[in-house]
This record gives sequence, structure tokens and C-alpha cells, in this order.
Amino acid sequence: MHLFRKVAIVIGMVVGLLAVGTIGFRLTEHWGWFDCLYATLMTVSTIGAEPENKLSHNGQVFNIVLIFLGLGVISYAIGTLTHGVIQSELGQIFGRRRMEREISSLRHHFIICGAGRVGRRIAAEVQARGLPLVVVDHEPARVQWAEERNMPVVLGDATSEAVLRQARIEQAHGLASAVTTDAQNVYIVLTARSLAPDLFIVARASEENAESKLLKAGANLVVSPYSYAGQRMARLMTRPHVQRFIDLALSSLGNELDLQIEEVAVAEDSHLAGKRLSEADLRGRLGILVLAIRRKTGKIEFNPSGQDTIQAGDFLIAMGETQQLKDLETMAGRD
Repeated sequence: MHLFRKVAIVIGMVVGLLAVGTIGFRLTEHWGWFDCLYATLMTVSTIGAEPENKLSHNGQVFNIVLIFLGLGVISYAIGTLTHGVIQSELGQIFGRRRMEREISSLRHHFIICGAGRVGRRIAAEVQARGLPLVVVDHEPARVQWAEERNMPVVLGDATSEAVLRQARIEQAHGLASAVTTDAQNVYIVLTARSLAPDLFIVARASEENAESKLLKAGANLVVSPYSYAGQRMARLMTRPHVQRFIDLALSSLGNELDLQIEEVAVAEDSHLAGKRLSEADLRGRLGILVLAIRRKTGKIEFNPSGQDTIQAGDFLIAMGETQQLKDLETMAGRD
């Protein structure tokens, strides 16, 4: 039971006790309503049934009952509120320690700096794919949003080296800088790049002239939400069915077809390495469609033929259902 519900119950019991006491004195002593309420308050507070201080036999009996009721309600109120406060405090302490232990054990995770509208979408997509992540934000309300969704979170300024180290940046797979201002994004990228020279960093840019600054600061890619929104709206107007298919294939949220496009790394000692696509027969064995192969050199071969050879270190850009892609990742991994 949440603390505010317990408080509401206690308040209801106190109000009910005052109502019972007031009506009881009215029926037994025939005092005015204010005097009855006053006598009830005096009794509950263990001072005495003033203002008359002379009770009839029935009034005395009722006063005894009211004293016990008052002691019971007060004891329950003190115990409930104390327990609720202690439970809440201990829950926060142990919850924070549990989260710190969880963060300290993360490897190859994604760090999302900023839990605004853009950052929340990024975090939700990463979480939907079952990938480890850490959210970093300095606003308690946004931190609470992440905690309510069981996302590991660090409360602090992402421009701080100490905060990024707390988010385990040295062991991270990638970082998204999605705070509101371009200046903060530049500082975050600079700090992150200095701590993790090989980290893949994607940054948000609000202004067009901020893209070059973010790239110079160390971002691998820069995305402008406004530019992307304009491009997407144009595609929706001119090629709505194509855009709908792309949305289904790339999004992990609300995907009724369970269709995904993923990049799968081919390990050095994978049994797929050295085989032609026709020999691997990924479509026949797994139902996977290989759209492209990204070679170690960075070259992308679109729509490869069955004679193209899979090499260790390649990335297979493949499309299929979630479980099929997981099976492909297992197959492309180490023997």
C-alpha cells in the first residue's frame, strides 16, 4: 500500500472518530454541537471531556468507549505513518544500492544522456530490444520516469566525468547525447570522447550550425530531430507505404509484424566465416533475408548474391522476425 493511501485511511479514521464522539455526546449529554466537538477533542487528547466536566452515567460510559477508540486510532495512526515513512526511506536506500550494483556490473551497454522527449524515445527503443542501458539526467522527475520503467539511472550532470564514470562509460558500447541545448551536447561529447576514445557516440543537434561542432567534439554521428522530422514527413506524403514498412522494420515498439532489421557481426571463428551465402542458406534455414553485407573495410554490398562470401569481421544486415535474428546472432557467433 502506498504511503498516501495510508495517510488517507488515517485521516478518514480520525474524522470518523470525531464524528462518532460529537454525535455520542450530543445524544448522551444534549450539549451544543460545538461543545460536543470540543469535548471529543479533549477526550481524544486525554485531557478530559470539557466543557461541562460533569457527565451523566451514560456520558461516562460513552466517554470510556471513546477513550479506548481514540487510543486505538492514535496508536494505529502513529504506527502506520511511522512504518510507511521508514519503509519508503529504506525502499529508496536499498533500491538505490541495488541499482548501483546493477550498473557496476554492466558491460557493452548504452548510455542515454538526457531523459527528455528524445531521450525517452531512445531509452524505450533500446529497452524494447532487450539491450542493457543507463539513463543519465540531473532532473529528479526524469530520473523517476526511468526508475518507474526499471531502467538503471544515474542522477547527475552528464557533462561531469565522475557522472559518466558512474555510468560505466569505459565499458559502454555506445552513448547518445540527447539533452536540450547544443552547448550541453558539445560538452557531453567532449567529456565522453576524452574518457572513451573508441566509444560510438550519437549526438542530437537542434541548430544546423551545431552539427560541425559536435563532429569536431568527437561525435560519430549527429542527428537533428527537426531535420529528420521534415524528411520523414516528406516521405510519408510521397511514399507512405514505403515509410510505413521502414517504420515497422526499424521500430521495436508497436511492431505488429514482429519484423526487424538488424546488423549481426560475424565472429572470427564463426562457422559462417568463409562460406558463400548459398552455402549458408540463411533464408532456407532461418527464414532470414540478407539485405547487405558491410565489410571490414567499411564497404557495403547491397543485395548480395549467393556467390558472395561471408568473411570474419563482416556485418550482415539482415531482416526477419525477432527470434530468427537471435538464431542468426547465435550462428554468427563463436563456435
